[in-house]
Amino acid sequence: MLRITSLLAPVVALLAGLTVAALHADEAPAKVNLFNGKDLTGWRIYLDKKDQSKDPAKYFTAEEGGVLKINGKVLGMIFTQKSFSNYTLSFDWLYPEGSTPESNSGALIHLQPPFDKIFPPSLEPQGRYKDHGRIFPMAGVKAENNQFDQAALNKVLKPLGQWNSTEIICKGDGSVVVKVNGTRVSSCSSKLKEGPVGFQSEGHEIHLRNIHLKPLD
Repeated sequence: MLRITSLLAPVVALLAGLTVAALHADEAPAKVNLFNGKDLTGWRIYLDKKDQSKDPAKYFTAEEGGVLKINGKVLGMIFTQKSFSNYTLSFDWLYPEGSTPESNSGALIHLQPPFDKIFPPSLEPQGRYKDHGRIFPMAGVKAENNQFDQAALNKVLKPLGQWNSTEIICKGDGSVVVKVNGTRVSSCSSKLKEGPVGFQSEGHEIHLRNIHLKPLD
């Protein structure tokens, strides 16, 4: 009896290992934290030609509480060094108290070279408070079935000075869906399917946090 048990032990161990491997194979892809909350590691900054004599570090800063602050006093963008495709980009955003509904910024997805211009070919899910999430094609990019639901946004948008959350779902087929506070507000499709992601500096102070990217497969 003891001998049979000892012979079965390797088989049991092998089966256990296969089970664990199968469980890991079924796990969802890991979420990537794009902003470490301490510095701008992994990011690049480009300022418009009229602002290139200025120090970018004064306008894009890591603040307490894991906040990326864009003070908006220059025209420019901050974008990832890496390119991504087939993912969900999520982030929290806030315009400080005293801001107006015209307060403006924007996310940039599927950025295409050249990166030394404002703004490169890409899609911009609008960051402006009053129509946040509306998708604008940039630099000649064409978007099909471009839809925006202002009424849906109005129902879920939190007041200025409070944190809102945005999800941008970018599938490998070129389709894009934007959700604000869990509600779908816009969608489109285009030929763009991959590239860096980023955020605009466009005249107004905006705070960002919990900037995450999750692969869809």
